[in-house]
Amino acid sequence: MSTDWRDYIRRIEELASRSGLAFHPVDFEAVPDSFMMEIAVYGLPVRMPHWSFGVRYIYQLIQRRMGHSRLFEVVFPGNPGHAYLAASNGLAENILVTAHVLGHADFSRNNLLFRRCQEQVSEHIVEHAANHARAIQQIIETHGAQRVETVLDAALALEQHIDIDQSLRRERYPEYLEEPKVLADDTFRKRFAALDPIAAGAVETKKRAPVPPHPERDLLWFVANYAPEMESWERDIFLAVREESFYFYPVFATQIMNEGWASYWHARLLREADFIPQQSYLDAIKCHSDVVRPIAADAQVSLSINPYHLGFSMWEKIVERDGLEGARHIMEQDDDFAFVRNHLTRELADELGLFRYSARSDGQIKVLEPDLTALHEALLSPKYNFGAPVVSAHHVRTDGTLELTHDSATDGRGLDLERSRKVLDYLQRVWRRPIVLTTVNQAGSTLELTAP
Repeated sequence: MSTDWRDYIRRIEELASRSGLAFHPVDFEAVPDSFMMEIAVYGLPVRMPHWSFGVRYIYQLIQRRMGHSRLFEVVFPGNPGHAYLAASNGLAENILVTAHVLGHADFSRNNLLFRRCQEQVSEHIVEHAANHARAIQQIIETHGAQRVETVLDAALALEQHIDIDQSLRRERYPEYLEEPKVLADDTFRKRFAALDPIAAGAVETKKRAPVPPHPERDLLWFVANYAPEMESWERDIFLAVREESFYFYPVFATQIMNEGWASYWHARLLREADFIPQQSYLDAIKCHSDVVRPIAADAQVSLSINPYHLGFSMWEKIVERDGLEGARHIMEQDDDFAFVRNHLTRELADELGLFRYSARSDGQIKVLEPDLTALHEALLSPKYNFGAPVVSAHHVRTDGTLELTHDSATDGRGLDLERSRKVLDYLQRVWRRPIVLTTVNQAGSTLELTAP
């Protein structure tokens, strides 16, 4: 990789600032392609050890060798942000990627969902996750790799099951139910209510609140706080996984917006960067075209979905319609749900050739429906509930049995029964009491899965 790329970083940053982007400093680093894949698989440069990451690494390696994927950069929001660029990138690719990263940095600093999650977790997530990894390594040395792996199996199986509407540092449930307040609506009742309880002959009784007092979606938090025999080090692992899930959630929930915003800005900055050599500019524009080109899918949604392509096209239309100020307001306020529903118009969907379809084994394509709302939901349905089925802790019986319920009516998803049984098995090993999960089968009848 040419070292000339670094000479352009400061000038691209200055151009981005003059163009209205507001971002925290970004540390850029070129790393070997193998390390890039490790970062993409683990989600962070240093993360807690677990066998599942190795499985993901092999999958990514196969995809790359088949020519299905290539990583130009991986960026981590924060203050400062961290951007890792592939050492195999050429000068033009790195110029484009630098501008792209600054678009991400502007998005993550100013989008409300990103800001809320970073304020709760850490603006130094790379260092924060490295601390988690070191702490877990110490736990392994104390309690042994096998016991720690058992806990990580359960925690990482539940990593999507958080409640982003709750605070990261939330309190445990109240131990007792609140006494209902009786309004004193006449003189006698007012005088009686004012009497000392002993003088009035009242016996104060408190009623224990049920656990949980309401269906609880944040399974990582619930298990960490209410598993009957969980040790403190096991609880620490669950809460570390939960913290990192809070960090990853906005990346997942704004992918179309975020990649589109970064792509819009790298294209705009390239056009305005008159200091870039002509050949490098042409090569970077070709790279841009490769990044935002439509990519056809197997089924479900036509051209589905290259988030760079869809997001870039939507932001171009929004800037054309509302100006940069209006686009920035949308960027700050929305996630992908609001973005797609409010701004993916019928006109743009037709222009991009987006529609729901099915592909037969003989290669024939059948359009299922041109309805815009159905298109929106087809694009967004994989994003509901962090991509996981809606499963809640419903009740803990007196013998400690944990009852879980799957809300299939809300999420419209069935459960993968084989995977669900594995997850229940992992969870039961840390809950250390029986677990019952109520769901429905394909016929819509009630089905119970149990562990052990």
